[in-house]
Amino acid sequence: MSAARPDILCIGSVLWDVIGRTASHMAPGSDLPGRIARVPGGVALNIAATLARLGLRPALLSAVGRDPEGDALIAECAALGLETQHVYRSDDLPTDRYMAIEGANGLVAAIADAHSLEAAGDKILRPLLAGPLGRAEAPWSGMVALDGNLTQALLERIATDPAFAAADLRVAPASPGKAERLLPFLSHGGAALYLNRSEAEILDGRAFASAEEAALRLVARGARRVVVTDGARPACAASAEAVVVASPPAVMVTRVTGAGDAFMAAHIAAERAGADDAAALDRALGAAALHVAGETPL
Repeated sequence: MSAARPDILCIGSVLWDVIGRTASHMAPGSDLPGRIARVPGGVALNIAATLARLGLRPALLSAVGRDPEGDALIAECAALGLETQHVYRSDDLPTDRYMAIEGANGLVAAIADAHSLEAAGDKILRPLLAGPLGRAEAPWSGMVALDGNLTQALLERIATDPAFAAADLRVAPASPGKAERLLPFLSHGGAALYLNRSEAEILDGRAFASAEEAALRLVARGARRVVVTDGARPACAASAEAVVVASPPAVMVTRVTGAGDAFMAAHIAAERAGADDAAALDRALGAAALHVAGETPL
């Protein structure tokens, strides 16, 4: 891959997604016909892949095993136009996996096996801590998309480490179960949080009637910027300076895994291209709608 400076760093999970989908409604214990696919996945990878399709040059920082699954995954990433030379390759940790089952009623169940990423710890940050991407005295000054599959301790370090002091951080929890890991970024002056309403509720410890209510509450708690989605209901992008609310396009839902990643990547790309708050939110909602309708690559 090229040694030129990447447009954005995507830090977090890079793994294999194993997704089973059926067109029928699924209840617990259902046994139905459908399709099972293995595709490159993980929040960081999904965001990077969408950014690459939008013309940017993303670089991945993650952990991938030196096993056949890892070699195949790295090859797939390169084919997608993603820079992988900064990925930590472990000799003793297996490549991570994610498994999900989706029905006509949405996501039925999922299990994320990201133990290798967690075990790798700060090894994945070496290119930022001691070059070639940055170091404390010359920190990375560009965009960073960060996902909550990292450990709580590592996320807390990133929130305070001088190596990230000049970065434009865009942070997502990866799943509602990991939303609380983002607490260190609520008071971070350079971070924007991307959440769905359920994740915002977990982060704040209360229920919200809307995405707008959730976003405004988190801004009031000190967050610099917050973007909250709420499925087919209106989404909100809020900061101390502006509040924008928009409704997503109505589409037939054929898949849900990765929709939030497509939203976040499209929002980042729109803002990088100079779009204002309203235009960036509209583009992000449009990208997520195309994704759940099955009109973009897996």
